[in-house]
Amino acid sequence: MYSDTHFHFKILKEDEEWTRKSVLQKMSQNSCAFALDIGTDCDDLASRQELFEATFAQMQGDGPDAKACADSCKKFVYFTAGIWPDPDSIKNRASCVETLKKNILAARASDDPFRKKVCALGECGLDHHWNPSGVDNRSQDDFDQAMVAAERELFMMQLQLAKELELPVIVHSRDAFQETLDCVKESGYGEKCVIHCYSYGLEEAKAFLEAGCVISFSGSATYAKKSQLEEKLALLRYVPQDRLLVETDAPYLAPVPLRGKPNNPTYIEHTYKFIAQTRGIEVEKLCQIVDQNAQKFFLVPIL
Repeated sequence: MYSDTHFHFKILKEDEEWTRKSVLQKMSQNSCAFALDIGTDCDDLASRQELFEATFAQMQGDGPDAKACADSCKKFVYFTAGIWPDPDSIKNRASCVETLKKNILAARASDDPFRKKVCALGECGLDHHWNPSGVDNRSQDDFDQAMVAAERELFMMQLQLAKELELPVIVHSRDAFQETLDCVKESGYGEKCVIHCYSYGLEEAKAFLEAGCVISFSGSATYAKKSQLEEKLALLRYVPQDRLLVETDAPYLAPVPLRGKPNNPTYIEHTYKFIAQTRGIEVEKLCQIVDQNAQKFFLVPIL
C-alpha cells in the first residue's frame, strides 16, 4: 500500500510529531511496497545511503519488533542519483556529470546489496521558475542566454548518461514544458523518462505521453481553484493506467487536507485517495497499479 516514487529523506522535517525513524516505521506499518529516495547533487548518494543506515540502526535498538520493521524498510527503499539544475552544477556540468557517473558505478560495484539499490538517474531537468525568496532561490538575473543553454546541456548530458547506464530518468520540469519536451525527444529516451511532480495541463500531458513518458502526480494534484478543477480532474482521468505513478516530493507539497505542513511519505495516502476517487476506482486498485508500474519502469522487485 501507498508506495512513494519520489521523496527526499535527507531533508524531511523532524519535529515533535514526526522523525525520520517514525516516518519509516509508519511506512512499514502501512505495508509500503516501494519507496524511492531522490538525489539532487552529483555527490550526495553515499551520504543519503548512510543516513538511512543510521536510521535503521536507531530502529533496531528499540527491540525485536523494531528490528523486523527496520529489515522491512531496508527491502522497500531504493535510490536515484542525479543533478538538479542549480547554478553551480550548471556551470561545472562536465565535472559534476563525471562525479555522478563515478558514484553510480561505485554503488553498482559495492559488495553491500543495499548500496547497489540505485534504480534511476535523477532528478534532473529544467527549471524556469523565478522566485529568489523561495526554497529554490532562483533568480532570472542569474540565467542569461548562456546559462539557459548550459542548463539544457546539463540535462542532455544526464539523459545520455542514463542511456549509457541503462537507467530510467526522473525528470524535473517547471515552467519549461516545450524545452523539456524537446530534450526528451532529442534524447530518443522518452519511454524511460518519468515527468515527476507533474505541473502542466492536459494538452502538455498528451505531448509527454506521445513521447513515451510516464506521468507522476504529487500532492499538488489535490490542489485546484474552482475555475481549474474540471481541467485537473480531466487530466487525472486521462493518463493511461500503465503510465501513472504517485509521489510525495516530500518535504514539499503536502496534499489537502495537510497543505501548508511539511510533507512526508506517510501523507501520500491522501493523494492516492483523491486520484482513486477521481478515476472511479478503489484505493487498493490504484496502489496495485502504481506498484506494477514502478516494478516495470524501475526494474525492481516489489514486495
